[in-house]
This record gives sequence, C-alpha cells and structure tokens, in this order.
Amino acid sequence: MYDINQKTIFVLDHTQYFSISSEDYIPLDFLKGKSNNPTDPPLPAASQQNLQFSKSLWTSSVESSIEYCRIVWDLFPRGKLIRFIVSDTAAHIVNTWKFATQNMSHVLNAMALVGVPQRNTPQSSDYSVIHGLRAAIEALAEPTEQQLALLQNQEGAATGVMEKIPNKGRVICITSARDNPSMKSLEDIFHNVLMQQNTVAMAQKKILPIDHCHLVIINMVPMNMETLVTNRVKMELSPCLSTEIHTTSAPEISNKLTHLIMSHYDLASTTVTGIPMKEEQNANSSANYDVEILHARNAHTSICGNEALLPTSIKEGAEYETVTLKWCTPRGCGASDMSACPPCLAQHRVTPVDVTSRPSSCLINFLLNGRSVLLEMPRKTGGKTTSHLLSARGGEIFIHALQITRSCLEDPPSISEGPGGRITDYRIADFASFIKAHRLVPLKSKAKPEENLNVARERLYKRSSYFPLTLSTTIVFNLQRSLPWLTNFLRKIAKEDMDETDELHCLQNMYELYKASTRRELLPFANLNANRIKGHKKVDQYTLFFSELEFIIKSCAPTPYHKVLLENTQKLRAACGDATVKSELDATRDASGKAIIRATTDSPLSPPHSMDASNSGSGHISKGTKRNFSNVGQRSLFDIVTSAERSQCSKRTDFSGRLCTPIGQVAKLYPDFGLKDGESSATATPIKEENLGIKLEVPGIRT
Repeated sequence: MYDINQKTIFVLDHTQYFSISSEDYIPLDFLKGKSNNPTDPPLPAASQQNLQFSKSLWTSSVESSIEYCRIVWDLFPRGKLIRFIVSDTAAHIVNTWKFATQNMSHVLNAMALVGVPQRNTPQSSDYSVIHGLRAAIEALAEPTEQQLALLQNQEGAATGVMEKIPNKGRVICITSARDNPSMKSLEDIFHNVLMQQNTVAMAQKKILPIDHCHLVIINMVPMNMETLVTNRVKMELSPCLSTEIHTTSAPEISNKLTHLIMSHYDLASTTVTGIPMKEEQNANSSANYDVEILHARNAHTSICGNEALLPTSIKEGAEYETVTLKWCTPRGCGASDMSACPPCLAQHRVTPVDVTSRPSSCLINFLLNGRSVLLEMPRKTGGKTTSHLLSARGGEIFIHALQITRSCLEDPPSISEGPGGRITDYRIADFASFIKAHRLVPLKSKAKPEENLNVARERLYKRSSYFPLTLSTTIVFNLQRSLPWLTNFLRKIAKEDMDETDELHCLQNMYELYKASTRRELLPFANLNANRIKGHKKVDQYTLFFSELEFIIKSCAPTPYHKVLLENTQKLRAACGDATVKSELDATRDASGKAIIRATTDSPLSPPHSMDASNSGSGHISKGTKRNFSNVGQRSLFDIVTSAERSQCSKRTDFSGRLCTPIGQVAKLYPDFGLKDGESSATATPIKEENLGIKLEVPGIRT
C-alpha cells in the first residue's frame, strides 16, 4: 500500500475537441441490397465513402484507459485502485476508492451515461481539463479503505501518538494541447493546486497530505496530424511532484498505455509462439499462432537473474520488448502430471494483451479446462530448456518460473563442483595455506591500529590480485609438486624484505629453468591433461611459464630486487620466442645493440664468464679469473647465458690437424686419400702422441 501505484486517477478530457474523428477509418462491406450480378454498375463514390467509419478521440481515450484498468485488475485483484474523472465544464466523478466501484461494469456503465462530447456545443472557456486535474488532487488526498482503517486505529490508540500514513499516487491525464507552453501551464497549475491541497490537509484530520504525485500527460491527436508538443521523460519539478509528457496519435494510444503500464507496475511481456489451432473454415487443418501475455517481471528475473539471457524482440507497432517462448507438451494439472516438472521459483497471474482475439480466447479456454502448457527457451550452447509453465487454478491463469539449474531440493553441492559442472582440480590446499598465511593476530601494542589495518588490507589485496582457482588454469602453481625448488622460489618472491641472497637464489633457479628450455625438455606436469596450452609445444610451455611468472612478480612488493627479477623474466620470455616482449626489449636498446637497463646480477652457481679483454677476440677465457661480485648490476641474465655457452665451447679441444700443422701452412684433410697401402705408409707423416692436445686412450679401448 506504500507504492506510488496504490492510487491511480485517469483524467479524461471531455471537451468539444474530443468529438472529432481520429481519422483511422475502418472499412465495411455493405451487403444489404447488393446485387450478385457482376454486370451491375459499381456503387458511386459518395456511397463508397459511407461504407467506412472511424472512432472519435473520446472513444479511443476511453477504450485505451479501460483496457489499462482491465490489465491492472486482472493481475492485481486487490490493493491497486483506479479512479476516473471526466472533465468538461466541471469535474464528473465516475467512481470512488471503495472496492465496490473498482470493477469494469461500474466504469463502463458510467462512461455510457457520459457519452461522446457534443459537436454543436458552443465554444466556451468553461470547457477545460483543469477542472479534472483539481478534482484529481482532491481525490488523492481522500483516504482509501485501508488508510481509513489506519486512521481509526490511531485515534483509538491510548498513546495518542499519530504516525504518518504514507500517501502517494499517479495521475494520468489524456488531453490535447496546442504547444509546449500550454503543457507547461498545465504543469504549473497542477503543482500550485497540489501545494495548496497539502497546506489544507495539514489542518484537517479527514484528508491526507500527498507525499508524492506522478503526473503523466498524454497529448492525443488525430492520425497523420502534426503536433507542436514534444515528448519529455520523467522530471522532478519538486520533492512532491514529478511529470512526464507523451504525444501519440489516436490509433496508437492503446500501445502507448500498454508500454506505460509495464513501467508503472513492473510488468513484462511474454509471447507464446507455435500454438497449434484448428482453422474455422477447415477443421481438418491447423496453423500456428502467437499469443502475447503480461505478467510480473519477477517471472523472468527469478529464473535468469536478468532478462539479457532470454530471447527478446520488439513487437511490431509497439515500443517495448517481449520474451519469446515456444509452446511445448500440454499436460494435465494433477499431482501425478506435475511431479515430473522442475521445482517452481515464482508464480504470478497472467492476462492476455488482446483479450478479444481468437488465439487469446482459445489459449485461455484451453488452460481453464484443466490443462497446462510448458514453455521452452533456447540455450546459448544449443538446444532448448523448459523454463516456464502455464496453468490455471481457481479460474485464474498463472505463469510459473521453473528451476533450470541445480534444484534446491537436491543434496548440497560438493566443493569440487562449480558452475561448469564437476571440477576436481580446485586449489583447496593452496587456498587454505593462503588463509593461514594472512590471518590477523592481535598486537600487544595498540598504537596506530588503523594504520596497521590498512597495511594488512593492502598486503592482502596485492597477494590476492592473482590467485587461479583451478590447477588447469595455471602452469606455475601446477608445477609445485614436480619442481621441488618452485615452492621455495614463490615463498621468496612473496617476501617484502627480500635481500640480495634471496635474489641470487631466485636467479639461479631461473637460470636452471632456462637451461632446461634450451635442452628442449618438457616441463614435468603431474597431469598432462591439466596443461591446456596451444599445441602442447615445448616452447609454448616455457613461454607461458615465464609469462605467468612475470605476472606473479608484478603483484609482489615493488623492491629493487623484485625489479631485477622482473626484468630478467622479461628477457627470458624474449629468449623463449615471445615476439611481443622481444619487440619491447629491442626498443629499449641503443644503436650499439647493448641493453640500456643492466640491473641484474649473476647466479651463484652459474659458470665463470669473466672475459679477458686482451684475448677476447680469440675466444679463450682465462680459467684463473674468479667471479667478482662487486660488479653487481653491470651484467644481465642474457650476458650470463651467453658467457656460459662460450665457456663450454672453450673446454673443447681444437682440431688435431690444426694442432700438428706448422704456423703459416694449410692442413690437408685426408692426406692418404687415393693412395695405396704401401704408398700411404711411406708418405704418411708420423704423429707423436705428445704433440696432440687430446688423449688417445679411451676407457675400455687401448690403442
């Protein structure tokens, strides 16, 4: 009873202007006295014009407003009250707030007595819609039966404390104005009268002050006639008044009110498609028809959360969207028939939009005869699912929103089940460890509690910014069981007080991982099916590993040591073939090809790579040179890798032919090739073992 749609008042303009034609002509076939002989001459043009007629503006406004009432009273039998006021030279009250006058019969009989405005009535300034607007404000101040009962209870209470009774309402005025200033004049007059009425209500106990009023002005004109009144959305004129203006032609006023009623009472439209019905002319054939029904919007939102998932379309000639559902499986409404249906989430009354059409009548009679209809909606993944049910009970038709996901009557879902079905690779143990590592404990000293709490919040936010829920969506956390050093590596990079030793250990682990990538070794996944990467290539595995590792390091503390690890990770990504990172790194190099940023250090277990400037051209590395850790920050991880490869090459012995050939001469390859055995033994140059730089004795083989 506290909603703004508790009270609705229609103010209908009954001036001479509404007696004119709407210009929407309905053709008729004049059959009486017509000859069946095709040779007879046709009727004259004057007679053909008499075979069509059109409704007046008054008839169109009355029919559309009464249809508005029918929909409201069908869906809300009690609690939603509507009154009619006809305005010409004075305001004529059609019905009251009493429940006995809130029905279609009373309103139609009263409108029949009012009749169409007379065209031959002389023009007078007494004919105005303002009389009806004044009466509408007075009607809003009158208490309804429920509000009157609350007033009587407060008067009979011993405390004597008068509680405020909410009183809101809506006024829908159907009139016709010349231009926007005329509409502005109506709004100002209505607002002034509303403020005066609230002043009077403060001094009287039998009437209530109006907390808020929603004024909807519909400017109706004949068909194909231009108007100077523009539409305007809802606007707050004052805390107690909001107004909106709509302009429509007489044939479209019914669709306009249907659109407005959906927002006024939070309704939704559903079109039932594919209804098989027999033809009247040929009972042996049938055709499929569509029927549009209105109901509470909750019938759609309770099943999907929002209507974006439902198939919607805009009805031809209308301004609102309708949800399209397909007719399926008529059945009975008994307990045995309904036991196979899914559980019901919501139940709401329905009413057809076009109650006089034959398809609507057939559907209503079919449901009232004790049958029920299931409605299907298409799914994104293909196929259809049963989402709604239409059935009748007690002479009223209801739409049921069915449960299309897991039923609340089933066993509670397991922790290994998610929205996509059964999932068995949730990181439950990792999440439990994460919770234990971030538990808050009370401090002995209570100094700066807010600052400590903010620090804890920031730390939790940073460390939880990247936390994959399942093992199938991560590579780094999937390898913790297979790579023993990885757990300790992740623990060190998560430290906010990382030191140089931790950094060197992390670089050592990254170097070992890079050597494995150069050897084309597969990462040791415990479950190969969990590693869903493109093509299952070795290069892709390491590329994704370093990419995820880079994201993890970014979410850690921004210390200089983390910066070094981050830059080395990016270079490892480039070395593994990541084109995006490689292009970014190339852009940061100068003209000499050397890296601009050199903020990394060596791994403690990396091979020695100190180069002697004097013999760097010959490719030899001094074996006696020791690592000098005083040059931290001068070499990158790329320099470490390349120097390691050079050191391995330096350990290999040179070609024996080059070693035994004097300087300045060219060694001949295969000198004995093409000679006989005797000649080869005579011309062969003896090679002494002590002149060779390699051992000729292999374990297990003696020469």
